[in-house]
Amino acid sequence: MSRIRRLAGTLCMVMVIQSTNAIAQTPPATLSTPDAIQQVVAAGLMNNYADGQFHPERFISRAELASILVNAFALDTRAAATQENLVEVQDVPASHWAFNDIQTVLKTGIMRGYRGNMFFPNQRVNRAEAFAIFAQAYGVYQFPDDTVAEILTPYPDAASVPTWARRSIATALNEGFVNTDAQGNIRPLQPVTRGDMAYALSRYLTKQQQPGV
Repeated sequence: MSRIRRLAGTLCMVMVIQSTNAIAQTPPATLSTPDAIQQVVAAGLMNNYADGQFHPERFISRAELASILVNAFALDTRAAATQENLVEVQDVPASHWAFNDIQTVLKTGIMRGYRGNMFFPNQRVNRAEAFAIFAQAYGVYQFPDDTVAEILTPYPDAASVPTWARRSIATALNEGFVNTDAQGNIRPLQPVTRGDMAYALSRYLTKQQQPGV
């Protein structure tokens, strides 16, 4: 009997360890739906990779974000974007695949460079930056401070939204562009993913197709 108990105890321990490992290895949810991804791909706002997969878990660089926003909001048709003068950016030569899009976001003021005329095209973008820039391209509502606070208050981690991004994030939240986790957290300092951006773009497309939604 004692031998059976020892064997049962060993089996239980193995099951606990396997369960713990399975949880630890589970990737975080991208919080976007297949429908949202299908919608933005069908609209040509984002594309699948060469392997035919969208890979919603992958992070987005500044160059990729610039390209997505130019495409989604037709930023290259805005008056400022048509100026012939180029914005000097030392780390984005004319041969760079996103050169024209980066010039467009810089000319329109949707994105800004860094000191020393640097853009850092390969740098990851966090969610606060991405949604603030998305809101700039969409058109930021000039909410007063008390309204901004009111919009942000329901979110548990609202205090972690950088001060400079609060008004833009309030616009993005008010318009439903921001996907939150199961606890309602904004996660502003986490890297933005392709899934996050697909969610925002799908909401934007829905608003274009169904005004007032």
